Amino acid sequence: MPEIALRPFDPARAGDRAAVLEICVRTGDAGRDASGLHPDLRVLTDRWATPYLDLEPALAVLATVGDEVVGYVLGTADTVRFAERFAAHPSSLTPLERRKHAGRLLIVEAADLPAHLHIDLLPAAQGRGAGRALIEAFVAALPAGTAGVHLGVDAANTGAQAFYPRVGFRELRRDADGVLFGRMLG
Repeated sequence: MPEIALRPFDPARAGDRAAVLEICVRTGDAGRDASGLHPDLRVLTDRWATPYLDLEPALAVLATVGDEVVGYVLGTADTVRFAERFAAHPSSLTPLERRKHAGRLLIVEAADLPAHLHIDLLPAAQGRGAGRALIEAFVAALPAGTAGVHLGVDAANTGAQAFYPRVGFRELRRDADGVLFGRMLG
């Protein structure tokens, strides 16, 4: 397979948004395809992708092979502010669902790590350095002085649980739903 390259998400570029939403679905079940899980797949994309593309596009980075998008990292430098904006962001979610999800973004164990990220790679792009490169590109794009970044991993995604400690994250919490990881910056 040809080399993986990184580039910024471009809201004006035909196909960028659609590619991110497709990958969100194709990896939305603990890294596996979630296409059959919901009758309306916006349940996934309106939580885990669209708000980041709309509210924080400057932090979105894509992994590509040629012209094909094979992965991405999305996130925010300020989780508290993002949660407020998420709750008001128009989507297929009801206002109550948006408020509930926004509340879930506020994690006590990550209070000292204001940024958070979501990263998804298609299986063919995994194990080739793209995950590490996407994380480092995201960290580099954060405002100077950002204290740290956190992320959550589904309990069933054991591959990701093994990956994050190798790129500087430490386990903050583990429960039946998954693992919370954090990484101090600077």
